[in-house]
Amino acid sequence: MAPGLPSTTSLARLCQKLNRLKPLEGSSMETSLQRCLSTLDLTLLGVGGMVGSGLYVLTGTVAKQMAGPAVLVSFGVAAVASLLAALCYAEFGARVPRTGSAYLFTYVSMGELWAFLIGWNVLLEYLIGGAAVARAWSGYLDSMFSHRIRNFTEVHVGVWQVPFLAHYPDFLATGIIILASALVSCGARVSSWLNHVLSTISLVIILFIIIMGFVLAQPHNWSPEEGGFAPFGFSGILAGTATCFFAFVGFDVIAASCEEARNPKRAVPIAIAISLGLVASAYILVSTVLTLMVPWHSLDPDSALADAFYRRGYSWAGFIVAAGSICAMNTVLLLNLFSGPRIIYAMAIDGLFFQAFAYVHHRTQVPMVGILVFGVLMAFMALLLDLEALVQFLSIGTLLAYTFVATSIIVLRFQKAPPSSSPDPASPGPEAKEYDSFQDHIHLVGTEQAVAPEPGQLRPALRPYLGFLGGCNPGATVAWALGVMLASAITLGCVLVFGNTALHLPNWGYLLLLLLSTTVFALSLLVLGAHQQQRRQDTFQVPLVPLTPALSILLNICLMLNLSYLTWLRFSIWLLIGLVVYFGYGIWHSKENQQELQWPATTRYVVFPDGSLEETVQAVQPPGQALVQEPSRTEQLTSP
Repeated sequence: MAPGLPSTTSLARLCQKLNRLKPLEGSSMETSLQRCLSTLDLTLLGVGGMVGSGLYVLTGTVAKQMAGPAVLVSFGVAAVASLLAALCYAEFGARVPRTGSAYLFTYVSMGELWAFLIGWNVLLEYLIGGAAVARAWSGYLDSMFSHRIRNFTEVHVGVWQVPFLAHYPDFLATGIIILASALVSCGARVSSWLNHVLSTISLVIILFIIIMGFVLAQPHNWSPEEGGFAPFGFSGILAGTATCFFAFVGFDVIAASCEEARNPKRAVPIAIAISLGLVASAYILVSTVLTLMVPWHSLDPDSALADAFYRRGYSWAGFIVAAGSICAMNTVLLLNLFSGPRIIYAMAIDGLFFQAFAYVHHRTQVPMVGILVFGVLMAFMALLLDLEALVQFLSIGTLLAYTFVATSIIVLRFQKAPPSSSPDPASPGPEAKEYDSFQDHIHLVGTEQAVAPEPGQLRPALRPYLGFLGGCNPGATVAWALGVMLASAITLGCVLVFGNTALHLPNWGYLLLLLLSTTVFALSLLVLGAHQQQRRQDTFQVPLVPLTPALSILLNICLMLNLSYLTWLRFSIWLLIGLVVYFGYGIWHSKENQQELQWPATTRYVVFPDGSLEETVQAVQPPGQALVQEPSRTEQLTSP
């Protein structure tokens, strides 16, 4: 046993490093960035992030190839599904007013390694998303000039036939990204102003499309002669929902910019709710008028809205739609360049990424190095790469981030709340309680616990019926229930997605597996719901926890399982590169690791109530981490 002890100890220390948490300081408003964004600014950021090429391209594609006129139902269901994830982002954004979005939310609840991997994937999501939008913007503008730009480039540069490379270099897309990076580097106020202008123009044009579309509507296009309202049936509506879900992924820009909000506790939840509601209404109404203007089977998937007006004899309206699409794509490009460098900045501040990316310009108060490097990489990808082969990274990276954020909500809700601190230094801190005797102390502590049991403990009203669950250590039952819930969600997702044909089971075996996985999933939720949660009145909280985040997790897993195996292969390669970066740099330069190295071991004296036993325990006590006070004993901490 002795030779194996060092390796076991080293493995335990490594696991402890990988799972260390970032201290939750939700009340801290101090930042190197400029807090200048209002609720209106955040709302328009969310609208700009969601209303992009999806409105002008995705509606026609889903209507013609998947759902027909029932595309409006697909958008409605996708909006409700997105709301589940948006609520989780809203709670974290209000409670942790720091930049970093899904990366930070995972760091404060799940652990350091998981946070790094989520941040690493979100970075790729923003890079590919921005490059794809720039190429779409370039192609849309090129089509307005009869593809003269593409023809000129192919004649003077040539056509490439190399795997993973585009057929020709897109210099226009590269120039747009460089110009947008220069504008974003001028500061959050300039970026917000540009987003205001472009988003306002886009919303006005969307309103024009809706009004003009209802004027030109022909209900006959929904008749059975044209295929009916849902020509592809219920399966087509579900397939359209899976595609339409990604039209709403831009709301996380609000959470990514909450460190620059003036009042994040109030502004972030309101901005997410309003922006998601506006965008969902826009998608549903636009898809409605689109399929009423022309038959769904005759739509042009590449430019459905503009083509619909052209075919009805309103070519001038088609130019207005083209202008709206360019404005919408510009907002998405700006917000990708706005959010991505802030993720890098958050990781660099925590020591998990190279410190150069933590530099903030003293005048503009933006992460300048991150913007420059991020913009150059995005421009390089837009210039050379064939983004069709990489665009599914957007799906898997987004869904994985949503899954971890929803899981983090459950974890954080059942953790003991940290001591509250006031953002106002002049406000008095919590008053120290004095007791006449040790018995008075025990009596008062017991009274407080009876009134408000700690999160993670079994609810008092359920202890007579579920007392067997209270026999474990505090939090152990919750941890096991959460693990079982995730495992059953993966199993249930596989059963629902792959069905009986892929699993090669008899009908009774398939139904039995479906029933068992559903039952285990429901029972794990009931066990979680039987335990006490954190209740905070000063900030927004997700309703119906753990049901709301659990449904979001199940939906995200089902959508991820629909992706191709090549997507999972590319994703695994990107994860391996991220692990090399983390174990080569991040784990050693992490701020939490530096604090552990700076603070030596301390001596902890544990005095039991009867006064007959005293135990000295050597423990590493990082700064700012308070000892847990137990009702049956007192603890005194002294430095060596």
